[in-house]
Amino acid sequence: MGRSRLITGRTAKVSDDAKPKRRHKYGAKRTEVDGIWFDSKAEAKRYVELCILVKAGLITNLDLQPAFMLQESFLQGGKRTRSIKYIADFQYIQDGKEVVEDVKGKETEGFKLKRRLFLKRYPDLELRIVHC
Repeated sequence: MGRSRLITGRTAKVSDDAKPKRRHKYGAKRTEVDGIWFDSKAEAKRYVELCILVKAGLITNLDLQPAFMLQESFLQGGKRTRSIKYIADFQYIQDGKEVVEDVKGKETEGFKLKRRLFLKRYPDLELRIVHC
């Protein structure tokens, strides 16, 4: 079970894992920064950059791994269909606007579908994809 860590007034999940156990299917290497495990070196690097922006006062309310409901679960023919959620890498406020950010090395078909659902359901949030 993970524990929480406060990041600029918000809570982030911190893994209790001592070491990464297996390699990611796209070759990403889990990386630890400030006691927080990230799914890739690129995501960890972006976290460090965002922390610098927080300290400079350019962004606020940095949140890690924010979850967004894209479709609620439902019953069909007596069978429950699971909900669809999108978990981004970061969320913060910049110039009064809420920004949701995801670091991607490769955009999978699953991500492309979730991006379309996210943009439809959350038109007031800005979705930024950082390619590495």
